[in-house]
Amino acid sequence: MSKRDLKKYLAELSKEQLEEQLIELYEKFIPVKTYYDFVFNPKEDKLLQESKVKISQEYFPIKKPNAKWRPKAKMRRSVAQKIIKHFISLGVDSFIIADLMLYNIEIAQTYSSQNFIKQELFYKSMFNSFEQATNFLISNGILNEYKARIIAIHEQTVEQKWKNKYDFEAVLDKIDL
Repeated sequence: MSKRDLKKYLAELSKEQLEEQLIELYEKFIPVKTYYDFVFNPKEDKLLQESKVKISQEYFPIKKPNAKWRPKAKMRRSVAQKIIKHFISLGVDSFIIADLMLYNIEIAQTYSSQNFIKQELFYKSMFNSFEQATNFLISNGILNEYKARIIAIHEQTVEQKWKNKYDFEAVLDKIDL
């Protein structure tokens, strides 16, 4: 069904029929419920804090009480990417999304400053996150507000001697920071 056909169909429905369909969608589909729950009660700060905890647990998992060993860090970039994508789909403020994007890289750098990481994929994925974050900042016109954090991330790549530190530098050169 095209958007045009959908509009025509909706125009033919009464207000009561539209309400019934929306309620049915709300009850039947979790993404619809999530969207409406967010629209009517955003709580963006709470959502941001919960998301930061999820991301940080990928690098610094919390030991459960009575556990004999500490859980291993998973370092999955996909966890942060899913959260960021979810935030974008909900229409969360771009400043909050940008904060989360940069936090993801910063927490990974904190982990790598304390632990040796031999997987090349880790460094490549952090660069991809950095590039996506800078593109997001530029496209939303908020680059200047996050300039210090972008520079600090680059400086950490140099300080920690990341093999792809020049890729990070190339991004900074392109955006004239």
